[in-house]
Amino acid sequence: MPTNRLEAFSDGVLAIIITIMVLGLKVPTGHHLSDLVHTTGIGLLTYLLSFIYVGIYWNNHHHMFRLVRQVSGGVLWANLALLFCLSLFPFTTAWVDDSRFERTPVVIYGLNLLGAAIAYFVLQTVIIRQQGPKSPLREAVGADLKGKLSPVFYVAGILSALLIGGRVGVGLAEACFVAVAIMWVVPDRRIDRVVRQHQTLD
Repeated sequence: MPTNRLEAFSDGVLAIIITIMVLGLKVPTGHHLSDLVHTTGIGLLTYLLSFIYVGIYWNNHHHMFRLVRQVSGGVLWANLALLFCLSLFPFTTAWVDDSRFERTPVVIYGLNLLGAAIAYFVLQTVIIRQQGPKSPLREAVGADLKGKLSPVFYVAGILSALLIGGRVGVGLAEACFVAVAIMWVVPDRRIDRVVRQHQTLD
């Protein structure tokens, strides 16, 4: 089947995820900036980080499917697995916010990030196998250094929160999660280059 229904469904789910997260923000009880900081400050930070992650996945998902013309059943299920992991973001984000960055919620949030990264890698792998030895996606991905480094940072963050504990361990965990987001926000031109090459050949 063509990719248009899969992409439309994925876009809709990601839009709903962002909507649910923003609706989870607490409205300040007062009318001053201090009320905003006290009531919503942490929530805004956790929302911002999760929003960036959802945006990163939407961006990469969009670019990846520019090199895909047809999808198999395996691709559909792999895409659903990715959407499942991403759909947990509102829950794990809210838990981190409500707990004020307690260790267990931060660990679960890290596991959520790790699960989404693994699901995206599986989706990418299934597409490459479907496309065969001359896969344009394989050519675009290349060594995929950022894709390999991301799980390492997630695991490091999870272990920091578990083994070090306290505010130091949680702070290191959050630093690892933010570092991955910053790493992926930097534009990656690999897929764009391959898309242009294939358009030229066509």
